Amino acid sequence: MSSTSSLTRRALVAAALAAPTSAFAQRRRVVTLLGDSITAGYGLPASAALPARLQAELDRLGANALVRGAGVSGDTTAGGLARVDFSVQKDTDVCVVALGGNDLLQGIEPARTRANLDGIAARLKARGVGLVIAGLQPPSIVGRSYAAEFQAIFPTVARAHRAVLYPDLLAGVARQPALNQRDGFHPNAQGVAVIARGLAPVVAKALASRR
Repeated sequence: MSSTSSLTRRALVAAALAAPTSAFAQRRRVVTLLGDSITAGYGLPASAALPARLQAELDRLGANALVRGAGVSGDTTAGGLARVDFSVQKDTDVCVVALGGNDLLQGIEPARTRANLDGIAARLKARGVGLVIAGLQPPSIVGRSYAAEFQAIFPTVARAHRAVLYPDLLAGVARQPALNQRDGFHPNAQGVAVIARGLAPVVAKALASRR
């Protein structure tokens, strides 16, 4: 074997050994969805639920991320506060906090909802987790005063903790029969796809800001 061939083989081996190292050097950053039935995928197979659809959208955008669902059907902001420390795992880079819908349905005092979300955000920020606060727009049947107080919760918490605000998780989906299940509250697979497409660029930007 010539010395040139030997050098070529060594170069190829070195490249092959180096490739896995470079691939693993940049780990996939973790995005956790802390929420209720919307993030839990109520009434849908896992492949059509928000964690899977958001994963697909982030992949399409080229974000090197791993999405984890931490949604519990029926959960309020109080429930989220009670479980945030163990539901959002230690390796989470960005957490999307998508809670408040059940508070709205139960007519919980907005001040309590705000205090719970503030507690969630404070605990995650103390851990160095990036935050996306997903808000909700109350339906027209809710009293105007209550709706105004409720709607103000999310930007208030986001500003207080310098979090990214996504004003309306259900933008383009709420009160659209073709995008919701029969109950009129939970998005169907098409509705979840709409949510994921809207949310993904915001999450990707939040991840990029943490480089």
